Amino acid sequence: MTGPREGAVRFVDAVRREAAAAGRTGAAAVRAPGRERDLVKQSLKAAGAGLLAWLVAGVWMDDPMALMAPWVAVVLVQATVYSSVRQAGQQFAAICVGTLVASGAQELTDNTTVALAVSLPPLMLLANWPRLGAQGIYTATTAVFILASGTVSEYAVAHRLGQAALGAVIGVAVNALVLPPVHLRDVRENLALLARETGEVLHTVAEGLCEEWDEQSAADWTGAAVRLRYRVEALRSARAWSRESLRLTYGPLRALHRVPPASAVPPEDEDRRWGHLADNVTALTRTLAVTADEHRTPAPPEGPVLRLYARLLELIGDACRVEADRLGGGDGTSGPGQPTREAMEDLHRRLQEGLREHARRSSQTAAVLGTLLLQAENLWAGTMPDGEPADGTGPGDADHPKAAQSAEHHRAPRR
Repeated sequence: MTGPREGAVRFVDAVRREAAAAGRTGAAAVRAPGRERDLVKQSLKAAGAGLLAWLVAGVWMDDPMALMAPWVAVVLVQATVYSSVRQAGQQFAAICVGTLVASGAQELTDNTTVALAVSLPPLMLLANWPRLGAQGIYTATTAVFILASGTVSEYAVAHRLGQAALGAVIGVAVNALVLPPVHLRDVRENLALLARETGEVLHTVAEGLCEEWDEQSAADWTGAAVRLRYRVEALRSARAWSRESLRLTYGPLRALHRVPPASAVPPEDEDRRWGHLADNVTALTRTLAVTADEHRTPAPPEGPVLRLYARLLELIGDACRVEADRLGGGDGTSGPGQPTREAMEDLHRRLQEGLREHARRSSQTAAVLGTLLLQAENLWAGTMPDGEPADGTGPGDADHPKAAQSAEHHRAPRR
């Protein structure tokens, strides 16, 4: 069992880690534009919207129900202008329903506890209505707030609804007019990370194939490849946020705040391309995992041909790094390696010769090598910017007709 002293040490370590993470986030926000700086801007905008709503409602208008305005304004400074407008409508509807139901229950029962018992169950059920989204919970919280305040009258209801509308207008206006959030950078960052991580997985596999590798090594490679799907999902989410952030965002304001145009973001074809490449890397590592399983029949290729294959994967990984630099906004020339078409074709030709040699000795090993070579060709065609492999394998997709022809060529030694 963990003693009090060990628990205290762990707690202190956890606090230190969180403090260090917060420090790194703050430093990143100061150092360069990015998610951290965007988060700081949105947080300060929400605080400013709440303060402005209080000044208008509580100081200038001197409204006794002024609390509703800053409450709503803070909540409605959302990640995009479109989501602010949508949630403003949802929240205002929820507040209206909660206010009217609570006020009606109080008038009928003339008892706060009974009014809560009558109004909360239906309001909590209504909170789950999809039309209200995440704002549905405000039906119940508004009712609790109104009944707990003890002020229920036509005057109070009208003022609460008016202040909620005022807060919604201020929150949406601040979000739309002050540094409108446009999430174009996230798409480019996630694409570049996906390309870079794909290259890292290929380099890891290539390095392992040149050493002693076994079933556990292949399982680790498969796990790393499968994790690429998380990056693909993050990219898909970033793309959705990017599209939404351009809705209801006034063009001149985007120009004033130097927001890059939508054309500056890589096209959605890039998302599909790198999604297919992630799938191909996963297929390749799973093939290696099958061949490493001592209970399975296929045997992996060995010797010089395996080292040639590792070198081919290494060059493809270098190409991924170059593409990552290009997708990140660079010129695509700062990567650690600049794989050339000639080098790739030379390796491909030597691997084809090795495939024919293996076919004369073992059809099973030749079948494995042919499958691995086809998967590498798919990666090559999808990664290299200068076109297809020498034998015409299609662009990164095993369903492509040329890839199918290459597959038939590699399967020939099995017969």
